[in-house]
Amino acid sequence: MYISKDPIRGYNEYINLAEGEGKKAMMDVALLLMEAGDTYTFAETEKEMAWIMFEGRAKVEFDGRTVEMERPNPFDYNPYCLHLCAGGTCTVTAYDSSVFYVQKTLNDRKFDARMYMPEDTHTWARGAKGELQGTIRRNVRTCFDYENAPYSNMVLGEVVNLPGRWSSYPPHWHPQPEVYLFRFDKPQGYGAGWVNDEVVQLGHNGLAVITEKSHPMVACPGYAMCYAWGIRHFDDNPWEKTRIDDKEHEWTLDPDAKIWGDSL
Repeated sequence: MYISKDPIRGYNEYINLAEGEGKKAMMDVALLLMEAGDTYTFAETEKEMAWIMFEGRAKVEFDGRTVEMERPNPFDYNPYCLHLCAGGTCTVTAYDSSVFYVQKTLNDRKFDARMYMPEDTHTWARGAKGELQGTIRRNVRTCFDYENAPYSNMVLGEVVNLPGRWSSYPPHWHPQPEVYLFRFDKPQGYGAGWVNDEVVQLGHNGLAVITEKSHPMVACPGYAMCYAWGIRHFDDNPWEKTRIDDKEHEWTLDPDAKIWGDSL
């Protein structure tokens, strides 16, 4: 399912794990929009919670700590990401217009709050210039996953999709549900994606809820696209960087694959 939304100042919930698509995704997903002087406190009794600061200038207070944050945009700068267990709280105060992607799920494990600073998140440039004629070049960032946060029931990161290029390609799938929330460098930017076998037009602040099938994405020429990606582990089957490539397109992974147009 794809959800198009025009969020307003404040907390904008897209899905809730108690109903509908949220029940399938097993997560809450929201976008928090703040203006200078706004404050917002997160406090969940049964859900672990994580957010990524897409852009803005703000501070967050938690566990007796204060962290000052500034991120002009998600294309050139790595994210700030705070991860709290159920029962944890934090208060965000905005100095300027600020945007936060928020993700929550049930988890009764206790763990220390973790603030992932920009320098803690590695940007992985995928799709070498010569691979598939450079059409799948993108930057992948993982804030936390099963490897560095095995106590969590979630995974959270970002993908920066270059203009006119593809991501989540070659087409692949995994049984665990995943969500993508999109931001473009210009609000009129758009792209296209496969969501549960349906082709949809992607827009600024749109959310894809992916519960089956492969899910490649593409940005239109001229527009850079960034999306937060969140995966919900199954209790008996966590996502461990597992991707099942579509058999009919596996040949594109062969470094010696012959592709029409290579000589042009």
